[in-house]
Amino acid sequence: MANNTPKAIRGTQDIFGPDAEAFSHVVETFERVRKLYRFRRAEMPVFEKTEVFARAIGETTDVVSKEMYSFEDRGGESLTLRPEFTAGIARAYLTNGWQQHAPLKLATHGPLFRYERPQKGRYRQFHQIDAEIIGAGEPQADVELLAMADQLLRELGISGVTLQLNTLGDGETRGAWRAALIEYFSKVRGDLSEDSQERLEKNPLRILDSKDRRDKAFLADAPRIDEFLSDEAGIFFEDVKSGLKAAGVEFKRAESLVRGLDYYRHTAFEFIPDEGSAAADALGAQSTVLGGGRYDGLMESLGGPATPAVGWAAGIERLAMLVGEREADRPDIVVVVENDAMLGEATKALSKLRAEGFSADMIATGSERKRFTKAQKMDARSIVSFVSSESVKIQGERQSEIESVLA
Repeated sequence: MANNTPKAIRGTQDIFGPDAEAFSHVVETFERVRKLYRFRRAEMPVFEKTEVFARAIGETTDVVSKEMYSFEDRGGESLTLRPEFTAGIARAYLTNGWQQHAPLKLATHGPLFRYERPQKGRYRQFHQIDAEIIGAGEPQADVELLAMADQLLRELGISGVTLQLNTLGDGETRGAWRAALIEYFSKVRGDLSEDSQERLEKNPLRILDSKDRRDKAFLADAPRIDEFLSDEAGIFFEDVKSGLKAAGVEFKRAESLVRGLDYYRHTAFEFIPDEGSAAADALGAQSTVLGGGRYDGLMESLGGPATPAVGWAAGIERLAMLVGEREADRPDIVVVVENDAMLGEATKALSKLRAEGFSADMIATGSERKRFTKAQKMDARSIVSFVSSESVKIQGERQSEIESVLA
């Protein structure tokens, strides 16, 4: 007989066992680190009006034109499952009066959705952690975010990745650099890849991070942003670099690291696996582990006042792959009911132990004679056996504490 059980949607995954433990470890570590840096937690809607993403990300980007899950609700309004966090956070900042908290250090995590070809470490429903500082235009905000990201990766035990850093300058810088790039690449337009020919008028900066061999031949001689940096933009970048050095965060200058959207300013950054490292073997040398930048012009695209902001995001699935499979933590205690008549007492004891902060499980099914052996295989720190009303045995660690709770 044919199996008619519905299958999971392509590009989604059911996470369980050691993979789920690694996923949980990433989130728990992020929550702990964001508290160290005093970032406030926020929960954001999973869907927004489509115009939020169209205006914030850009109508002509691949994300908006090809990858968004958009639908019309019963009221005839176009809604979209969030493909990223920043646009929704910017909308919330403007509509909820969060300006009163500026500079606002904010963190969140959860599922995102993009319709793209599933591949290793990339899914149509995926999950990210996200950190933003809104309303702070000083270089120290960039340093604070990057120090937080660096500490997060270290506390996850992820090595073999390097912070790659660049500046996109201020508006004046970016405009002059963009014009120079259009002039330069227009002379060789016919030799560029099809994607870069399309980007030439819309996002010429994106040509600089092209991996196509046809484009790479022209990248070395392309105009560099340092030729166009205003004095103010140059000072800002120097302050970011000196701040990172003071914070003990190592970095490498990456002049080809760009952001195509016009509202990005100043700092752009990515943590990239080092060639030949375990991280590169797991993800690929060109994969971004964590990335972000300063987006001082985003609020204006949503109709708000000019508001400086900087942020980063990282895929939880990718971080979990680098963390590696993890087993569930050892239980503190396993309660064994070796006599069914003691089930009520054992249940009462189990509740007391959990209320005192012990992680505890109970074995009360199957052959009474085999339950203790089964408990031993669970590798608990302690075993509490209920044999009879006169015989409650405690073996393992913290015996006096357990006796005190059960007294």
